[in-house]
Amino acid sequence: MSRFSHILATATAVVALATPAGLCAQDIAITNATVATGDGSEPMEGATVVVRSGKVVAAGRGVTVPAGMQTVDGTGKWVTPGIFAAATTLGLWDVGAVSESNDLTAGNSPFSAALDIAPALNPSSQHVAVSRAGGVTRASIVSAPASSIFGGQGAIVDLGADPDMVVRPRAFQMVALGEYGARLAGGSRTSAHALLRNALREARDVGSGEMIPGGRAARGAPRQGDDLGPDNRMARNETDRGSDVLLTRFDAAALVPVLDGTQPLYVVVERAADIRAVLALRNEFPALDLVLAGVSEGWLVASEIAAAGVPVIADPLDDLPSSFEQLAATQSNVGRMVAAGVKVAIGRLGNGIEQPRNSPQYAGNLVALGKIPGASGLSWGQALATITSVPAEIAGYGGQFGVLATGAAGDIVIWDGDPLELSSAPTAVYIDGVLQPVSNHQTRLRERYRDLDESDLPKAYDW
Repeated sequence: MSRFSHILATATAVVALATPAGLCAQDIAITNATVATGDGSEPMEGATVVVRSGKVVAAGRGVTVPAGMQTVDGTGKWVTPGIFAAATTLGLWDVGAVSESNDLTAGNSPFSAALDIAPALNPSSQHVAVSRAGGVTRASIVSAPASSIFGGQGAIVDLGADPDMVVRPRAFQMVALGEYGARLAGGSRTSAHALLRNALREARDVGSGEMIPGGRAARGAPRQGDDLGPDNRMARNETDRGSDVLLTRFDAAALVPVLDGTQPLYVVVERAADIRAVLALRNEFPALDLVLAGVSEGWLVASEIAAAGVPVIADPLDDLPSSFEQLAATQSNVGRMVAAGVKVAIGRLGNGIEQPRNSPQYAGNLVALGKIPGASGLSWGQALATITSVPAEIAGYGGQFGVLATGAAGDIVIWDGDPLELSSAPTAVYIDGVLQPVSNHQTRLRERYRDLDESDLPKAYDW
């Protein structure tokens, strides 16, 4: 066998071992564990979770285990739904400083709103593997606006160790306002808002013959037979758009589902005044299905956000006045918004050194805040919900992901302790009832270098 053939055969074997093609959903019962269902309720000791055919059958105390079902003794363990990472970038980059491996932005693209991140996602990314090992089972993936205030169409994904990670492509549109959007729009918030309104009006022109009576549709539920892709919408409306348009037809068509409310619009915004301006967009475009992202000063206008029924994906790191639009940033932001009735998820982890697997740490911080005089935190159950059921609801999958409820996906994480404590870690991760591998480059390097036998060096290669 030639050296090349030997290398190829070895590589094929490694890939075969790393791909759990033969794995299938397991019927399993986890008993005698501390179970948190993720719906905001407090954890239950001595509880049982039953999963059959990839779905949760039951979770709680007094649950009967079906005869003959595989049973795992959860004594001393905690069981939760999988973490839902909201507005992250998993699968879009490998090495941030290497542009060839980084699909986070498209600064030189002629398109903006039409950008669809789904084809660029890499399920083999080590960031996906590391997050899965940390208990993350689902995520909403975004790309950062760069060539325009629009970042393009995000996707809902699962982190299973298989080639098909996309649960729903073109799930929402991303737009940046505030200081970030102002820079992209020419240096002023006035320009950013003018660009957004113009874009929505151009979308209205493109989609004028196909609007849905009644406005907003339910999140996560496309219309029957409707391809939300902009190419399909263009084909149905080829009227002359005139010579004064700013968007390409492809971009304008991509915003039609935003305009009619079938595709949520995620708006990156921080300052209280900017949040009010975003909420006011519905005066002109009443069908908009808005989601606020960032929202450092959200607590200042929490009652207005709650009254509008707009959910929030808050950045837990925005707790200091690092810019003029974050002068009122505080660690109590999430707690105060939740107390006012705002639906809040923790998200936007995944850029730079921060990772979605750290979200339990930030949820735990919210629990600790509740014990500090003058600070506003959350109960344990509320904090877990900010990284499980609430982001799933915002994504359109309430009752399906991020919760241990009858009929929900069998996304289960078994922890060696309280998941909101920094010292705890997952011991097993299931997605759709399938036990997932939790190895990655980090764990393999750790195992290689546990001993000090220098005769084994170098150990920097998989094969």
